[in-house]
Amino acid sequence: MLGAQTSGRAAVAGTDAGRGDAPVLADVMPWTVPPLRLGRAWVLAADAASLAARWDRLLRTDDEAGRTALFRPTRARTPHTAVAQLPGQPGSTAKFTRERGRCPQPIRIAHGPYDQQWLLPDHRLIDAARPELWRVADDYQIHLLEPAHEAPPRTPRTSRPATREKARAPGSTAPGRLAGAAGAGAVGRTVSGSGSVLGAAERPAPGAEASLTFAALLPDGHSLAGRPGQVRPLYRRPGGLEPNLAPGLLAHLAGRLGHGVSAEDVLAWTAAVAQRTQGGATTVPLTASPRVWQAGVALGRQRVWLHTRGARCVPPPGDSGAPGAAAPGRRPRLPGGQRPYVRAPLAAGPALDALSYDPDAQTLYVGNGRISPVAQAAWEFHHGGVRVLESWFEPRSTSGAPGTLEAIGPSGWLQEWTSDLLELITVLTLLAELREPARQLAEQVADGPMIEAAELREAGVLPVPESTRRPASVLDHDEEGPEGQFALL
Repeated sequence: MLGAQTSGRAAVAGTDAGRGDAPVLADVMPWTVPPLRLGRAWVLAADAASLAARWDRLLRTDDEAGRTALFRPTRARTPHTAVAQLPGQPGSTAKFTRERGRCPQPIRIAHGPYDQQWLLPDHRLIDAARPELWRVADDYQIHLLEPAHEAPPRTPRTSRPATREKARAPGSTAPGRLAGAAGAGAVGRTVSGSGSVLGAAERPAPGAEASLTFAALLPDGHSLAGRPGQVRPLYRRPGGLEPNLAPGLLAHLAGRLGHGVSAEDVLAWTAAVAQRTQGGATTVPLTASPRVWQAGVALGRQRVWLHTRGARCVPPPGDSGAPGAAAPGRRPRLPGGQRPYVRAPLAAGPALDALSYDPDAQTLYVGNGRISPVAQAAWEFHHGGVRVLESWFEPRSTSGAPGTLEAIGPSGWLQEWTSDLLELITVLTLLAELREPARQLAEQVADGPMIEAAELREAGVLPVPESTRRPASVLDHDEEGPEGQFALL
């Protein structure tokens, strides 16, 4: 996200709740879950059919040594490992070496900040599945994904000059890729390959806007920058019960603002104003102005709605930046005339270097296929120093090493990927349009009355009890343990 231009108190927020003005996100939403650690790449794919084909290939291998090699054993998982059932999933708990059944139904998950892929929900295949995250994943849950603190700078790729073409015929040379600042929308240096050169404007700065993302689907916490961050669920129990917030925070905010405050309001406010300090901590400046609070919640709801592809925080009719938001569950759409369409069919099997962009024609090329109009802000949208569209395209244009399960995939481009790409372009375009309102909001927050960390300590909201940093007990949740044993949690 574009770093907000802030001043005043918001720009000097401390790195913990005991110093500075703004409370840290770790105190506002105390419970965190580490990202999933799959342990083997073949359990994740950009399409569900590939996972079923990989499962069948593995089970058809009668040779135990060959089957073990395909399985990719680790210290955490081998075909002989006995583990409990994944919460909410009907998978077997028998050792995988005895598995002869059908492939479990793949589930759609949030892969990284802006991608959605398919996962085999089998606990025997995942090194660290984070069962506590699965227990609270339902139609009420919203996951906040926080990047790792103090992420190391990315190594720049070798750059080379390239020419830009206003238009090209199918089969001709693709226009050079343009690498810009992280969401700044400005044209930068041209680079080769799927990565981008990280410019000075993309590096974290004091008071920069935090690169938070949100997911309604179960997230794997994958990081484009390489270092995994943390997942913060909004609710600690299924059914939207027990918000993952500092105890007493909602009541204190309601008293200071003069109206009720919900858990979704706090999440939306966080989405609108959270900042990243120079030390890498995420802070949440809290306003005491009811007018500024309402504006921030409305802006944050639009962001969460876009990140979750219309599944959560549906904005009311008439909100700017969220066309088509009046109907709950409706997917984000751009206004007529700005919506991207496929102008030429996408290639059957485009190579990794087939993705390019012509800013003059506002056209995205995928091999010989063309999509337009595509706003330059969508093409220049970065997260963690990586261009989002390129990171989305890479797993759909490459395959695993021959002889591995990862090598099993579609023979060509899938129609569902085209639909996903059009929606991603839409989401990135609309998110980019919210940057200027977010910058203006940050200035209003900094110049107005604040609810500081010291006030929350005096009110007994901070420090939070250590129990709030641990998962809630789910005493009525039945799960099957290893080898069919009964487990009560």
